[in-house]
Amino acid sequence: MTINKMTANHTTEVIEMMREFYASPAVSTNGSEEIFKNDVENCINDSPYLEGYVFVKEERIIGYAMLAKSFSTEFGKPCVWIEDIYFKAEYRGKGFGTKFLNFVTEKYKDSLLRLEVEEDNRCAVHAYRKNGFSSLPYMELKK
Repeated sequence: MTINKMTANHTTEVIEMMREFYASPAVSTNGSEEIFKNDVENCINDSPYLEGYVFVKEERIIGYAMLAKSFSTEFGKPCVWIEDIYFKAEYRGKGFGTKFLNFVTEKYKDSLLRLEVEEDNRCAVHAYRKNGFSSLPYMELKK
């Protein structure tokens, strides 16, 4: 598998995967076409806040990921949120997620890496813990 920066050529296929991801039990919100379009546009238009990647195997896109960048005053360093990480069903459980997490860890060595996961998504929770992630003891709120 190769990890490539998302480009405009990937828009249609990434949005298709986003629809599937956001309609699944892995995500508690459904998103919207407007959100999907804005997310991809920010990934491909060099936003300082959002990076997008596609995962390619044998010239086929097998998944995508989006990283959001911020600063954590709680931990005193830059923070990279792994916002979306999605693989098509037939490519799950094959170590590709670990490869991407290693890529992010290496690229952002001095940053705090954060992500959200549904507790019921046991395979994902196991994979994240296996890659060094641990739970934080508090609830996150939004407005």
